[in-house]
Amino acid sequence: MDCPKKSFLLMISCMSFLLNYNNVGFVDAATNIGLNYGLLGDNLPPPSEVINLYKSLSVTNIRIFDTNTDVLNAFRGNLDIGVMVGVKNQDLQALSVNEDAVNTNVEPYLADVKITFITVGNEIIHGEIGSYVLPVMQSLTNVVKSKSLPILISTTVANGILASHIHLPPEISRLRLLDYAIFNTDAVVVQDGPLGYSNMFDVIFDAFIWAMEKEGSGWPSAGNENLKTPDIASIYNGNFVKHVESGKGTPKRPNSGINGFLFATFNENQKPVGTEKNFG
Repeated sequence: MDCPKKSFLLMISCMSFLLNYNNVGFVDAATNIGLNYGLLGDNLPPPSEVINLYKSLSVTNIRIFDTNTDVLNAFRGNLDIGVMVGVKNQDLQALSVNEDAVNTNVEPYLADVKITFITVGNEIIHGEIGSYVLPVMQSLTNVVKSKSLPILISTTVANGILASHIHLPPEISRLRLLDYAIFNTDAVVVQDGPLGYSNMFDVIFDAFIWAMEKEGSGWPSAGNENLKTPDIASIYNGNFVKHVESGKGTPKRPNSGINGFLFATFNENQKPVGTEKNFG
């Protein structure tokens, strides 16, 4: 495999449809941009301080990966911030035959926490427990509708599953590939019939548009080769926010809005060694 193709697969494998954050200035007044709030670290500030940080940045949407009681209790009364909560992968099998997730983990907070989404599992489609995602989504959707709750049910899909289906021109150079990946060029790199793509995110977004209404992405600041640096992450994040806020959409959906979640608020030092620790 040549170097540009290998680098592209590395980039796409590090991305998921929920986005990265490295410079606080990128998020000010970005109403279409939310933040992931991961908790796999032993040096993180308390939830009350995190909420104050979000308010100082005018962040109006955040995502947590489970129904963490400390975090949800801290969000009580902060109805200006929408909260997306997750169902953990290890809970899916039990929930496929039991609908108690909403009753016991979500409903107690509805009066004073603005829960907007429940995501079922995290990047497990095509995995061993991926078959549980659909029945749990259907079950939770039925519960939410029966209770007339203003909550949408969704899931997340890793972009890496697309890597073998996205083909780059053989003449593309490593430098041009990087520019394409971080929104740093206006030149068309991928042509799909009448649609021309100058950045990797639009390719991935349009590939998933049939299944998703919420999109996001990310770039780590360390952990793998010289493509993962704070400077490159800063360029990527800034250009991503500009792209989302421009309202120009993608080639397949021009002039259509995109809602993105920056992945993530903090580096998480309890994640496995590699890029996953460095998306804060």
